[in-house]
Amino acid sequence: MNSASVALTTDRTGTGALEGKGVDVRWLNCTAEVEGVGATPSSPSPSASVRQVAQVDCRGRTVGGKDITLAGKVTKEVDGLCVRGDLTGRVGDRTVLSADVLGDCDAAPSSGAVTPPTGGGGGSGGNGGGGGARPTVTVTVTVIESPRGK
Repeated sequence: MNSASVALTTDRTGTGALEGKGVDVRWLNCTAEVEGVGATPSSPSPSASVRQVAQVDCRGRTVGGKDITLAGKVTKEVDGLCVRGDLTGRVGDRTVLSADVLGDCDAAPSSGAVTPPTGGGGGSGGNGGGGGARPTVTVTVTVIESPRGK
């Protein structure tokens, strides 16, 4: 599991899920940290039977100026299409979303799948309309979504 992919996929699918609950998301910024990453080089690598867990923390704002949080644990990320785990979304003091899956895990992967770059460096931070340009991914991912016309 890759923290950048988890953060970006949670951002995309979380924004969609919140909007599906009637939340007008102005922007959402997610970070993820995979537990066990950063262990000493002498540590044995995890076996296939060990389940990796990523802690995800998303902060954002509604079009109306209310604070948004989306946080929890992700146990699986599927090709930029979905995340599985235990996530809770709040707007202000109100819980608006509690989910174990965000996105469509059964969808066929497309060319839009998340593939984080291997290096750091600057990215185009502009919003060129449509889907807009995305920043270069390192460990922390910031994605700013434009409000969509209805």
